Amino acid sequence: MRLSNTSQSRPAILLIGASRGLGHAMAAEFLKKGWNVIGTVRGGGTRTLLHDLADEYGDRVGIEILDICEPAQITALHERLSGRMFDMLFVNAGTTNPDPTQTIGEVSTDDFIQLMITNSLSPMRVIESLEANVSPTGLIGAMSSGQGSIANNETGDREVYRGSKAALNMFMRSFAARQAGTSRAMVLMAPGWVRTALGGPEGRLSIEESVPRLVDVLLTKQGKPGLDYLDYLGRTVPW
Repeated sequence: MRLSNTSQSRPAILLIGASRGLGHAMAAEFLKKGWNVIGTVRGGGTRTLLHDLADEYGDRVGIEILDICEPAQITALHERLSGRMFDMLFVNAGTTNPDPTQTIGEVSTDDFIQLMITNSLSPMRVIESLEANVSPTGLIGAMSSGQGSIANNETGDREVYRGSKAALNMFMRSFAARQAGTSRAMVLMAPGWVRTALGGPEGRLSIEESVPRLVDVLLTKQGKPGLDYLDYLGRTVPW
């Protein structure tokens, strides 16, 4: 995608997982705030809500193909974006096992492995691969969950999902430790229990109640080096 001179002057976010749900809503919110958005979708043959945003905003939206669970596709994206710089990289990825009520002793090995790959390993592979595309004063973030908090887990439930997000948090802390002294901001976001395909119809928040505030938190975090674990209201979540 070739940006016009006007578009090139805008801040830009590389948003991994922007085809629907929270990712699409984040893309829309950043566009409203004057940013350019390069968003990824899975597969090349299906029209998504991100394509609708591209129709509306023209060359301010770029669409890239990426399945984060396919390392070869991460490598290919890295090559396609060679030389491109972004003010923000945010990885929005998450799934759950087919029966989220299962305890850790009940989940199948295959379901456990797939969840950990999708929620923990793959987001970090993307960050490790693309962090050089982020401005030295930019922000690197990932979508975690309040259920990834070990300290706040007093009810159990959704055990495997909780564990996958806690693992993501730990891997991000390790990444941040290796970046000690960097001027970049880093953040793990807990969007709240939102009514999406993942969160289900019983979620306490609508997308409209969560995402605009979440984006405001990301913008506030810009320019503040170090890693924080924050909710959509900007409150610190206990590790």
